[in-house]
Amino acid sequence: MCPLSACSPLLQADASPVVDLKPVRSAAVQLQTPCSACHLRDLCLPRGMDIGDLEWLDQLGLGRRRVRIGQPLYMEGEAFQNIYAVRSGTFKSGLTLADGREQVSGFHMAGELMGFDGVASGRHASSTIALEDAEICAIPYARLLELAGQGGGLQQIVGRLMSREIVREHSLMLLLGSMNAEERLAAFLLNLSQRLLARGWSATEFNLRMTRAEIGSYLGLKLETVSRTFSAFQKARLLQVDKRHIRILDIEGLRRNFEARVH
Repeated sequence: MCPLSACSPLLQADASPVVDLKPVRSAAVQLQTPCSACHLRDLCLPRGMDIGDLEWLDQLGLGRRRVRIGQPLYMEGEAFQNIYAVRSGTFKSGLTLADGREQVSGFHMAGELMGFDGVASGRHASSTIALEDAEICAIPYARLLELAGQGGGLQQIVGRLMSREIVREHSLMLLLGSMNAEERLAAFLLNLSQRLLARGWSATEFNLRMTRAEIGSYLGLKLETVSRTFSAFQKARLLQVDKRHIRILDIEGLRRNFEARVH
């Protein structure tokens, strides 16, 4: 068992969020490290980019911002200006349903992009909130389109980034539409495990930054069902669960039973 301080970036002890309902609008600090030299570039940018493509991105003038736990990066209905790349920390995206309930639509970690929901209408269709203290790169979308219109490979890069978001949403629809509760939770944990492994962290031991209720909202399950399914996995010795701390005891068992349904 790895110590909690070394398991994953999702490991910090539970803390009460410092809720600030004002989205982050403060001026961004100019990045010291360009995209071409960033250690996260292979995660947040499409594969196969050559040095010329990266030099185009370096012209964007990205800015860095810090976001406190519980603070919105942007709110549903807010004017769309930027795409955001997560440098550190974890975020959740969601929207408010007609009855006032929150529908979680995604969780984002280092190297992942957020904010594409505002491209079509010019306003964000969802809100994105930090689940822990975090840092992001702000990518001005108007500047991105301006450079893309000048030629080079940037136009293709923009298309590939948006295509990747469409694929993610398609995967979520398959997840919700074709799986039972155990399959949904197993798919969620396997996906999280794979994403952590890609970042050099433990694939089998981590702390969840999201609550059971948020997981249930994302997977289309009631809170009681999520808790019951975690207990069933623990009873089957697939997992060891201690509040938000998860240890996968039999990752191959999860894969044998559920990975055929994971897209």
